[in-house]
Amino acid sequence: MKSSAPVIPRNYLFAFILVTSLFALWGFANDITNPMVAAFKNILLISNFESSLVQFAFYGGYCFMAIPAALFIKRFSYKAGILTGLALYAAGCLLFVPSGNLTAFWAFLLSYFIMTCGLSFLETSANPYILSMGDESTSTRRLNFAQAFNPMGSITGMFVAKEFILAKLNPATEAERAALKVSDPAAFEAIQKNDLGVIIGPYLILGLVVIAFLIVFAIVRLPKGAGDDNNSLNVGPTLKRLLSNKRYVEGVIAQAFYVGAQIMVWTFIIQYAVNELGLSKAAAQGYNIVAMIIFVSSRFVCTFLLKYVSPGGLLLGLSIGGALLTLGTIFIHGMVGLYCLIGISACMSLMFPTIYGIALRGLGDDAKLGSAGLIMAIGGGCLMPPLQGAIMDMKGLELGALALSSTRLSFILPLICFFVVAHYGWRTSAIHDRMAHH
Repeated sequence: MKSSAPVIPRNYLFAFILVTSLFALWGFANDITNPMVAAFKNILLISNFESSLVQFAFYGGYCFMAIPAALFIKRFSYKAGILTGLALYAAGCLLFVPSGNLTAFWAFLLSYFIMTCGLSFLETSANPYILSMGDESTSTRRLNFAQAFNPMGSITGMFVAKEFILAKLNPATEAERAALKVSDPAAFEAIQKNDLGVIIGPYLILGLVVIAFLIVFAIVRLPKGAGDDNNSLNVGPTLKRLLSNKRYVEGVIAQAFYVGAQIMVWTFIIQYAVNELGLSKAAAQGYNIVAMIIFVSSRFVCTFLLKYVSPGGLLLGLSIGGALLTLGTIFIHGMVGLYCLIGISACMSLMFPTIYGIALRGLGDDAKLGSAGLIMAIGGGCLMPPLQGAIMDMKGLELGALALSSTRLSFILPLICFFVVAHYGWRTSAIHDRMAHH
């Protein structure tokens, strides 16, 4: 039976619009950052492993701050969580200026980490707050609607990275820069300083935009969400219940592997296009934007399919599709391999919210701390990209007639991730759902 309750009640409408704008704001941060892995590698002359520490710092902030953020929000309020998140986000962006002046990679990593401690606060506040804005029967539709604005921020972030960063960097290759560093260190340093300045600009503007959001949220009165009055921190009993819930625990594991796969696929599209096909970084970023457009379009198709397929069944099907396309990325040379890599985005589109929804089903008030576990799982994105970068730094593989470059071989890691997600989809539809019906 369809609920007659409005998806967004009128008394929540303004707050819903404001909080939904945050979804675009963290989408922008995520996707202006992915191409920076390739940019820092070139500018600072570091290895694939070292440059992918950008993702380690970025997603490490999510992982580190998720549980503290959830406890803070439960103790105070959703609004306090949002304000703290915006303050940390702005601080991380503004720290790019001294980081650039120091020409120190560790300082940039610290800036990313502080920035995403803020994003962790925002996601841990905004997702459950949106769910609580009205009737529980319409909560998932509300969250899916708000989530739809996240890729709009992502595409804007990708466009800014392509047009205002990658296209404006000095075109000198890594080999040319390395030679210049030896023959004319002053010229090399001038190019390096200029390129870091190009990266700093958009982050500085982003910091000022986030401060504007901070001021608006500080002034506006936000209505309380359902459960916002319950400020008691029953951490022990709640954790015990969550850890004994197999569907939840397996969901956190699946989410960690899914996020790992997503970040690896999107981060290394640039390296794949540059190393395998000889494209420029800006041209390669164009394919990243195509992947995101496919991701967004596929969301609508998959949301429609959920009317007819169970969430577990859909997750299983999408994971198998993702695994097959990843095999194409590894074994098929040239443009077809790149098309397979871009196509993976169609299969990833609904995985995050689907795993999120399956894992939190029926948790009641435990969902506040439970959702923090799922945001913490975003930490999967901090461990896997450096591992893939390390494989890229190694020699390729030659087995008789089969020759795989280290770039293509490195995509074995996303392949493993899709198998883990497929297993969770299978367990959900074959075991957890069946147990729930008994």
